[in-house]
Amino acid sequence: MRILGIETSCDETATAVVETSGEDFAVREITNVVHSQVDLHAEFGGVVPNLAKREHQKLLVPILAKALQGVPVASEQPPVDFSQVEQFFDRNQPLLESLQSNTRTLKKPDIDLIAVTNGPGLEPALWVGVTLARALSVLWDIPLVGTDHMRGHICANFIDQTPHQFPALALTISGGHTQLVLMEQALRYKLLGETVDDAAGEAFDKVARLLGMPYPGGVPISNAAEQGGDAQAFDLPRPMIHSNNENFSFSGLKTAVLYLTQELGETEVQKQKNNIAASFQQAVIDVVVKKTLNALEKYTAQSVLVGGGVVANKQLRAQLTSAIQQTRATLHIPPIHLCTDNAAMIACAGALEHIHLKKQNNPHTIGVDSNKVIDEVMSIP
Repeated sequence: MRILGIETSCDETATAVVETSGEDFAVREITNVVHSQVDLHAEFGGVVPNLAKREHQKLLVPILAKALQGVPVASEQPPVDFSQVEQFFDRNQPLLESLQSNTRTLKKPDIDLIAVTNGPGLEPALWVGVTLARALSVLWDIPLVGTDHMRGHICANFIDQTPHQFPALALTISGGHTQLVLMEQALRYKLLGETVDDAAGEAFDKVARLLGMPYPGGVPISNAAEQGGDAQAFDLPRPMIHSNNENFSFSGLKTAVLYLTQELGETEVQKQKNNIAASFQQAVIDVVVKKTLNALEKYTAQSVLVGGGVVANKQLRAQLTSAIQQTRATLHIPPIHLCTDNAAMIACAGALEHIHLKKQNNPHTIGVDSNKVIDEVMSIP
């Protein structure tokens, strides 16, 4: 079974094709094309929703054509009748024009399912991906599944990896979310806790701005910390590290860095930049590792599945790996290109839900939910 994935929840425009036998939860990545808009949004210090939408409209169809290169073409090619789908494009006319101009290169591929992110994320950006997915589902007569972006980060652990033991604890840590999710079995989810304010990635971005570093802040802070930064130089708070729940909070930590920079002054901040970065980074890692270990013990999970762009942080990966090795659980972290936003993880999530839960959405009625929460409990029939 081949699955096309489409991801436009934030500032990555992505499409991918994966393959699965359907007999287990093993998924193989075939193509995975991602275009990042980081440079576009860098001057604003964060993602501008309408700019993200505009870029998705411009880039999504060409990126789709690239992802489909090498994928066999279906033996039967239905006539292209755009009148069937024009009503989908009321708010995405440039996307329709891009689709119409690429009909020769976008022949119906030999795929069995289309999966698209329909939340959470930036609503204008989400609608671009969902609109194209709706249209392709109708034009190609292929089933459609809308899936949760954060569930995609969890399901990235099923791509080209060996089976996992359950119950499993999933840690998703990204620019917009920091969550702990219990998986009693592969497609049975229960949200244990999440950030009550700033997510970890958001805190990295805001602290980087305080230190005069470029957006996004994850890599600059990590690099500064590695350039001789002393993680013990400044005693920064570890918010909620001792709370008796699985929630996170990073707003207070960010505010503590703000007060620190004000107290030191601009000249001293530049001298101490590496130390501040290292101290902040370690505070985040301490909270994430402690919360994960507490949940691991509380729910007697057999494995830990990690996903999200912040997992690219070298120290977080290293310290989390070291901590989990001291337990009986196994740790699973996808390769970096599957941790950051991509469409292969969305194709994987949609495929597993369609195969094992018989999930399918109506292309004429599927919508988006920018605040979608991964709290539904689903069990395999």
